[in-house]
Amino acid sequence: MEDNQDYETIDLLELLGVVRRHIVALLLTTVLAAAAGFAVSKFLMTPQYQASALMIVNTRQDTTANVTSDQLNSASKLVSTYSIIVKSDTVLNQVIANLGLNMSYETLAGKVGVAAVDDTQVMEITVTDANPDGARQVCEQITQVAPDAILTAVEAGSVKVISAASVDPDPVSPNVMRNTAIAGVLGLVVCLGVLFLQVLLDNKINTEEDVTKQLGLNVIGVIPDYENGGKK
Repeated sequence: MEDNQDYETIDLLELLGVVRRHIVALLLTTVLAAAAGFAVSKFLMTPQYQASALMIVNTRQDTTANVTSDQLNSASKLVSTYSIIVKSDTVLNQVIANLGLNMSYETLAGKVGVAAVDDTQVMEITVTDANPDGARQVCEQITQVAPDAILTAVEAGSVKVISAASVDPDPVSPNVMRNTAIAGVLGLVVCLGVLFLQVLLDNKINTEEDVTKQLGLNVIGVIPDYENGGKK
């Protein structure tokens, strides 16, 4: 047991020694990988912008009467149902026709997201696209087409816009700083993996310590390299 523990300790020290000897290569690899991640995110990836709008869900069309807590709970549960209708082909195909978009239903559905806001009866509709104005127009059309489609399908309740479609001026993707950091970490991990793999697969005897460790023999003498007249 003691011999095994010594062997593991020596291996760990050997790996740490490899890191120290190649610290410059590790740092250089990390910097180069981070720079590559930054360049790809900044210059090769198309920025995506997001437009959003808020709609409120009610379980009844008559909003003049008092609203109970049960009705609010029911309305919040209906958001998940309404979100399916919002992303249905009935709504999105109508949006495509109204705007004359040159895309399929599946493509547009991949750009649209619907989610409840903090488990309330308010749902947020988001549209992500490389064209910020295009994203806003699609989001605006959805808020116009969806209420009638929802009332037709559910035959109860109401959906009203409480926040018109607007676009975030900053792109939501790519996240340049995050991608740069991830690329740098990946570069460091790959470089470390290559170095450690070389150490683990190296079964050659390179030093006096290797003789003792691999052959179990004591070193009684060393013949050093020397240079004579420029020749080794």
